[in-house]
Amino acid sequence: MLRIASRFDGDADTPRVEFTWTPIDLAGLLNWKRGGVVDPSRLANVERVVRELAVPTRIPRAWLDSRRVMAAALCLDDPLREAAWRERVFTGIFEEGRACDDPGELERFAADLDLRFTEADLERGLAELERRTRAAAEAMVTGVPTFMLAEWPMGGIQDDETMVSLINRFARRRRERETTKQ
Repeated sequence: MLRIASRFDGDADTPRVEFTWTPIDLAGLLNWKRGGVVDPSRLANVERVVRELAVPTRIPRAWLDSRRVMAAALCLDDPLREAAWRERVFTGIFEEGRACDDPGELERFAADLDLRFTEADLERGLAELERRTRAAAEAMVTGVPTFMLAEWPMGGIQDDETMVSLINRFARRRRERETTKQ
């Protein structure tokens, strides 16, 4: 998602928008079976989006249990290290075809970045991941990516032109409401 969002950085037609990544347990949120085969219609939709957005990826055929790698991200206080972690895990899964829930895979990703996570770290991260997943459910998040535009959850990703149009419309309406209040 952040690879797509980065396309809008510096776009003169788009208001400055800060994208903040928030990890959630998608399988838990939507009651999908971890390790279960991805429904063919869902897989076809993901493949279509990948083609349309020109983001080459290897799409896992089963729902990976990403809780521990998400929890690890939540253990990193430095935004640059957290971004590097996300990039490493994304690349590992979606470009190299690795399964983040294979035994020892989290440790291998961490070693690639000279990071170490204790079980206590991961337990704290898992508790935070659970809290964020509950908050996402309360905010009516039903999938990823979801862009929270104030309190409005905009699910899905569109082509660049549509995304810019949606962001511009939201920003314009927000400014109009703020001007009306004054």
